Amino acid sequence: MPSTPTIAVIGAGAWGTALANAIANDHRSVTLVARNEPAAELIASARENPRLPGIRLRDTVAVTADLRVVAGAGLVLLAMPAQALRDAALALAPHVQDGAVLIATAKGIERGTRQFMTEIIAEVAPRAIPAILSGPSFATDVARGLPTAITLATADEALAASLPQQVGSTSLRPYHTTDVRGVEIGGAAKNVLAIAAGIVAGRKLGASAQAAVITRGFSELTRFGRAYGAKAETLAGLSGLGDLVLSCSSAQSRNFAFGIALGQGRSVLDAGEGKLAEGVFTAAVMLAMARSQGVDMPIAEAVVAVLEATATIDQAIESLMTRPFKAES
Repeated sequence: MPSTPTIAVIGAGAWGTALANAIANDHRSVTLVARNEPAAELIASARENPRLPGIRLRDTVAVTADLRVVAGAGLVLLAMPAQALRDAALALAPHVQDGAVLIATAKGIERGTRQFMTEIIAEVAPRAIPAILSGPSFATDVARGLPTAITLATADEALAASLPQQVGSTSLRPYHTTDVRGVEIGGAAKNVLAIAAGIVAGRKLGASAQAAVITRGFSELTRFGRAYGAKAETLAGLSGLGDLVLSCSSAQSRNFAFGIALGQGRSVLDAGEGKLAEGVFTAAVMLAMARSQGVDMPIAEAVVAVLEATATIDQAIESLMTRPFKAES
């Protein structure tokens, strides 16, 4: 792979645009691929994405709708929701060069297959090298060039160590690891737990309850991660604890905002207000995976009960508060 590869970002939503802008911060050439020609033309002509108003695209960011550009890219970032990643990777696969690094940026687990993002890439684009980017990051902060630290993971140590130099910038600081599964689990689990934290906030249960949900939620995330081979230091790092704290404390988090709306009495259908909350899709599959490994995740279980309407919010809270007393673990 060339030392300074061409970089493509697939998905011109807020997150993909933010990543393209941040990566181009040090005058790299980045190609942002939109889903259709009208969207590409709008962003290219305005040099601004309507989903990130007031933030100008850097001059070194090119915009297109032609997927064939990935043929010249050594690094390709996939910036779309977890449940859409398979279709995107399938569309890219015929064009990707041998040995290109495909970096998933979604935080979730695919329903039905129970596969993580890098597993999907390995299956549908076998010529590429799968990687995952995750961590505490909001699109507006990243796009504006505010300091942000994230985690980049791929299985090969040498490649993992080289990726931060190729993706990082003066505003975007990636830390690398080979613990791919740990990074993926942190991102997926924190979305579900952020819904719980949002419900607590929406219900006005207080700062003490909020801290309890985050702390006990982290215990659940850790147990789940260990069951699936994650390293403790990864789960306690940016892509685990760091992302959990951010997502459970700001309404910029779609999952937290979704939970707030539920706590205020909105229905599951109305709570999202048309915005995607990844935790809604991940909750049930993560819980099923936890149960298959004998992992206790009562907060996640309560979230699933609320989402599937098998319990009201009050009943879910009562179920948590009436669990038998036990040692902290």
